[in-house]
Amino acid sequence: MTAPNDPAAANDAGAGADPGTDKDVAAPQDRELPQLLSDCVHCGFCLPTCPTYVLWGEEMDSPRGRIHLMQQHVEGAPLSAPMVEHFDRCLGCMACVTACPSGVQYDRLIEMTRAEVEQEHPRPVAERLTREAVFRLFPYPRRLHALRGPLRAYQRTGLRRLVQRSGLLGLLERVSPSLAAMERLAPPLGKAQPRLPERVAARGERRATVGMLTGCVQREFFPDVNAATARVLALEGCDVVIPKGQGCCGALSLHAGRQEEARAFARRTIETFEDVDVIVVNAAGCGSAMKEYVHLLSDDPAWAERAKALSAKTRDLAEYLVELGPRAQRHPLPVTVAYHDACHLAHAQGVRSQPRALLAGIPGLTVREIADPDVCCGSAGTYNLFQPEAAAELGDRKAADVRATGAELLVAANPGCAMQISDALARRGDRISVAHTAEILDASLRGLDRSALLGRLT
Repeated sequence: MTAPNDPAAANDAGAGADPGTDKDVAAPQDRELPQLLSDCVHCGFCLPTCPTYVLWGEEMDSPRGRIHLMQQHVEGAPLSAPMVEHFDRCLGCMACVTACPSGVQYDRLIEMTRAEVEQEHPRPVAERLTREAVFRLFPYPRRLHALRGPLRAYQRTGLRRLVQRSGLLGLLERVSPSLAAMERLAPPLGKAQPRLPERVAARGERRATVGMLTGCVQREFFPDVNAATARVLALEGCDVVIPKGQGCCGALSLHAGRQEEARAFARRTIETFEDVDVIVVNAAGCGSAMKEYVHLLSDDPAWAERAKALSAKTRDLAEYLVELGPRAQRHPLPVTVAYHDACHLAHAQGVRSQPRALLAGIPGLTVREIADPDVCCGSAGTYNLFQPEAAAELGDRKAADVRATGAELLVAANPGCAMQISDALARRGDRISVAHTAEILDASLRGLDRSALLGRLT
């Protein structure tokens, strides 16, 4: 096995190789979990912000209830199947973190608890196989790339319509809800785009040099978002460094409790971007995970300082552009958009005003707010694959709120949210295009007109 800190492993991670593990590193939760649990005063402010509590009204499906279960486990209660189910039902959206007046770090609590679940709880065989399939595919861009051709053929030849009309999809729902969710959520795929160059030069006087994370799902399913991100940064005076060998940042693994896997991905990402001063990320879940490296590797003496440095220089695209300040001319773009707050952007990173400020700076653009913006859309990384029924309920709620705005276009800064809300809108018969903040900015900076923007996104 290649050592996790071998530079060649960084290239392999992008090529589809599995990461190494670090079994010898002590788990931080052994001493941190009890301390964090004591911060909760059980006030209940988190209840109305929790999506699963809003859906079902069950105490054990609220952050307060789950913290109570965590405390039971710390005191010696085994991780029973019902207890694990309540932890699995948590989206990890972090709305409760925003709402908590006591500063409870529920994000840390649920991630450490999920790590214990993965280590201690034997899942049923079918569930274990489904989870392994997901985590052997989605964090590996080249594996996703290999899937593109067959998936595009399935979508473009009419086979997908035949499956949907024949009732086979309903049969798949009964056999494997997770596989059916994957089929529904897959975005329409165009032709494969050329790989971005390793360096995109600044337009005009160079103001900064930044590294850019291309991601996994973002890179293979939403390549136009990455291309738009690079163009916007270049037009704002940035040299954009896009390392060829980059792979997964570890977000999906980290948020699912697969900590050994996440640490290996984190080390490789640190090595890949160590020579740049700022790393710009255009996917909310990825940016959140990279900012958490400081905690993820805090007990690893060889990596703790390097992880802290990377977390400190990671910026969401909107966050960085507002820090940098506008230079390129914004051309009018007379479109009405609704802005969706991705949970790992708004709650986990605290980035709320910056995307709105960027959109407000575009002449002619009208931004409409969505009701209950703090309630998750149901995507939550792999949640809509492992908890498809709850995710669909939340998606339907979000789609109705989006439709109520009357907007022509939905803006979302996370690929999972884009797929989740697009699927929910389609189930309602609504055909509202979904765009990334970078794509809207790109259209304005390049002077695209309204019809060109909407036509390109349809």
